[in-house]
Amino acid sequence: MTWAPASTTDIAALLPGVTVLVPAFNEEDAVAREVEELRRILVDAGIPHEITVVDDGSTDQTAARAVAAGGRVLRHLENRGYGAALKTGIMAARHEMLVITDADGTYPVDRIPDLLEALKASDMAVGARTGANVRIPLIRRPAKWILGLVANLVAGQRIPDLNSGLRAFRRDTVEQYFSVLSNQFSFTTTVTLALLADGYRVTYHPIDYHVRIGKSKITPRHFMDFLILVLRMAMLFQPLRVFLPLAIGFGALGAAKVAFDVSVFAMLSRSQGLERLYAPVLSTSALLLLVIALQLAMVGLVADGVLRRIAQARALVPSRAVRAVETSASTPSAPASSR
Repeated sequence: MTWAPASTTDIAALLPGVTVLVPAFNEEDAVAREVEELRRILVDAGIPHEITVVDDGSTDQTAARAVAAGGRVLRHLENRGYGAALKTGIMAARHEMLVITDADGTYPVDRIPDLLEALKASDMAVGARTGANVRIPLIRRPAKWILGLVANLVAGQRIPDLNSGLRAFRRDTVEQYFSVLSNQFSFTTTVTLALLADGYRVTYHPIDYHVRIGKSKITPRHFMDFLILVLRMAMLFQPLRVFLPLAIGFGALGAAKVAFDVSVFAMLSRSQGLERLYAPVLSTSALLLLVIALQLAMVGLVADGVLRRIAQARALVPSRAVRAVETSASTPSAPASSR
């Protein structure tokens, strides 16, 4: 789904102010230009704003250059992680409407007004890296594809971009998930799955993705962290979507092995006498597969029941993706047809 370019007047009327959060760790080469570009875009759009750079324990001139460019800087005394930097920024934000982006120049910040426009009818608006100019390193694409498959299964729908770092949301919508949101790079993955699992509306706007300035902080080991996190989110929000397919798979393998064992026994028993009365029919592997299937199904059902019970005592922030349609009292009703 795409949107027309946002109307400056409409956005200014809708938003009393927007806080743009820029987590940064050793980004001295790019952070000043990012802050200046953000200010230019928001001023041209007429959007009241603050630009907050969260320096996550940088050892270079990131904080000094962000201040020189006019940004508000919050600084961690040591590196605590991408997600921790965002949590610090969210808690310190002066506005309810928030936008997050990176400090490395990869995201097209000129699309922020469009994301804010999309936020009118959604709970989170995400810049999906599906545009014509997307420069994601080839070495990261297989991992992203596998991670996407698992996440789509958990969410029960296709997610165009699971962990985009350019998105707009309201503070209270995300703050309620702080206890489960990661302090590392998987913050965006977690919040996406959490909102989708709880029925919030997440909309996607196609964007380009440029080559970063400086060196990436993501390493191959982060793939396993992301995958473990997605499975953990499945346990927290939609356990049956993971455990039930696994149970069905093991059950199908077990049933096939039972059929094979029975057919083999039937063929061999033709040449046996009374021995076939006490001869084993089912193999250990067949029984093991069936027991695993039963255990997976029971774990999924118990986890789902516990989550539903907990949900009764947990009040979620209402979704903003609701529109009231009212008929005017002064509108005359249609005349009844004569027959």
